Amino acid sequence: MNATNKAITLAFTGASGAPYGMRLLECLLAADYTVHLLISSAARVVLATEHDIKLPSGPEAAHKQLVARLNCEPDKLVVCGKEDWFSPVASGSAAPKQMIICPCSAGSVAAIAHGMSDNLIERAADVVLKERGQLLLVVRETPFSTLHLENMHKLSTMGVTIMPAAPGFYHQPKSIDDLVDFIVARVLDHMGIEQALVPRWGYDQR
Repeated sequence: MNATNKAITLAFTGASGAPYGMRLLECLLAADYTVHLLISSAARVVLATEHDIKLPSGPEAAHKQLVARLNCEPDKLVVCGKEDWFSPVASGSAAPKQMIICPCSAGSVAAIAHGMSDNLIERAADVVLKERGQLLLVVRETPFSTLHLENMHKLSTMGVTIMPAAPGFYHQPKSIDDLVDFIVARVLDHMGIEQALVPRWGYDQR
């Protein structure tokens, strides 16, 4: 895979599940991807609540903090402002062909399903859809209402992968980190990215 193809858009929304998003970001960077990171205002609140990460609202300051925390190459992480309409992810001619929203709120599912594009996360998802790229939503909500299910069904018929944050237990998890890794591993598998977090069923089972 060439350097141009090794770019991906990752978005955090205001659903519970910040540890999934941060672990996924870590793994994508470790896989030598250039990650275009989009963070909603609500996601910043969730990061502070669930992961004790207090990100500044400015993209430059957030970038500096995340690079230091993750010890990654600065040019491998692109933090976009929530209304940065000149970002590559907002244009079909420049956006990465793959996008993950993790965690994905039910509100974001609804907005994407109906083409709202009122913020950069929604616009980026709309771009991936119209360009026939790969969009995966790690939906974190329970229980699902009929509206939630209808919106997810609509997106599924358009080729979107709907992956609720529902970890399995057959790998005998010993910690919360193990449960997080289960979902992150499934995401990476579906995006065609090599991972060694959790063995696939039937391989190296205990």
